Amino acid sequence: MELFTPTAIQHFVAAILYSGLGILLFFASFVLIDKLTPGSMWNQIIQEKNTAVAILFGCAMIGMGIIIAAAIAS
Repeated sequence: MELFTPTAIQHFVAAILYSGLGILLFFASFVLIDKLTPGSMWNQIIQEKNTAVAILFGCAMIGMGIIIAAAIAS
């Protein structure tokens, strides 16, 4: 059984491209959510140690990740 068949290579390249697209969309959504909220969320989380903002932002990123994964998988 050959490991590097044309189909396997195509699937590997597609997985890499979709992973890159997902990471790019995830980063863009991170920046967008940070811009839409008042103040700097990064400042609130890192400097002021605001746990509530960190939980809110983490939940938003998990939700965005699920949406991106579902969009790419379909």
